[in-house]
Amino acid sequence: MEDRFENWQYPEVEEGKPTKYNWVVQNKDGLRLRYRTDIGAFTYINAKHGVTIEDEVQVGSHCSIYSVSTIDGKSGPVVLKKGCRIGTHSTVMPGVTVGENAVVGAHSFVNRDVADGAVVAGVPAKGIGRRSADGADWHR
Repeated sequence: MEDRFENWQYPEVEEGKPTKYNWVVQNKDGLRLRYRTDIGAFTYINAKHGVTIEDEVQVGSHCSIYSVSTIDGKSGPVVLKKGCRIGTHSTVMPGVTVGENAVVGAHSFVNRDVADGAVVAGVPAKGIGRRSADGADWHR
């Protein structure tokens, strides 16, 4: 099996400019990007109140991660814990922690914490299953 992180390097992140992978960060000083992450094209991250993306996290394309919301005035740090996966076109709102090895289904709206190993999906995201301890499988 091919390791998607085999040639991984920290991307150069400039304020408000697309990386070479075409994702954008505003308030880049609030971003804590750990080792071997995979962030999809056209993802937007607002790290004004802190966004931590831990080791081996995968974020799909066209996602939005907000540590501040101009719509409802909420703010707070966002933490994507080790090994979690965020499906394409999903939104993670301020103050949310997505647990270790958790999975967020595509097109989901995450406005509350997701437990370690949980599988969630929907608008708003709700539990639909759990991942196995090794993260290789999931069940309802």
